[in-house]
Amino acid sequence: MHFTDAKTLLSRYNGMNIYRGCAHGCIYCDSRSECYQFTHAFEDIEVKQNAPQLLEQILSSKKTRFMISTGSMSDPYQPCEKELRMTQKCLEVIEKHGFGASVITKSDLVLRDIDLFQRINEKAKAVLQMTLTIADEKLSRKIEPGVCPSGRRYEVLKAFQERGIPAVVWMTPLLPHLTDTEENVRQILEYCFDAGVKGIICFNAGMTLRSGSREYYYQNLDRLFPGLSAVYQREYGNSYEINSADQHKLMRIFHEECEKHGVLHTPQACFSWIAEMPQRYEQIHLDL
Repeated sequence: MHFTDAKTLLSRYNGMNIYRGCAHGCIYCDSRSECYQFTHAFEDIEVKQNAPQLLEQILSSKKTRFMISTGSMSDPYQPCEKELRMTQKCLEVIEKHGFGASVITKSDLVLRDIDLFQRINEKAKAVLQMTLTIADEKLSRKIEPGVCPSGRRYEVLKAFQERGIPAVVWMTPLLPHLTDTEENVRQILEYCFDAGVKGIICFNAGMTLRSGSREYYYQNLDRLFPGLSAVYQREYGNSYEINSADQHKLMRIFHEECEKHGVLHTPQACFSWIAEMPQRYEQIHLDL
């Protein structure tokens, strides 16, 4: 782990990454791709130590409130957050200024800040985005070794549901020959529906592989599932999109079940809802 002072923090779409790199060790992680131009080892977490102060400066000058998201590149609740509390400090700044917040995570450490999320949700809007793709707990521990298993993440979703804090689940990636089964999809959907999630994001039944992430994924397939990387190379070559042979069946089940339960089920619908600030809060701000 190393520390740096960031010059900028929010992207043009109001996203931020407080950490750069991750210790979770998920074998399918796209953030390892060369296109993201990491200049340090992925496990050597870069910490933007001035993120809370920078965010304070940015939000102090804004007249219109909006949603701020974090976690698209690196999990904001990875292990170092337990001691550093950088994500927590940034959420406190967001609450202070009355903005909305959305986090993408796989970690139950987010429960530490559930009171903070509740206060943000009461003032503006808070959204928990939880990645949930592997129902089999033993398989989850192999593929996502540094995070809590799916059953625990379901418990986190239930805890947020009890507080009235909305959630969106990322049911992606679905790994060919490993998690692209009807049984797995239906179990994840059952978790989601029981936890009352607002939406589920699923980019087809498959995954993406790019230079950098592909090599890491194949190395771990060779270690955990000998012979499987050769199957991938034979079936997909160097394709970017790696879709399941059962993609059409699985996506039909996914869309039909979400429609039946009144859950948003296209990426565009989910992203639009997440970014949307409730009008009543904007009106309160204008009246002030």
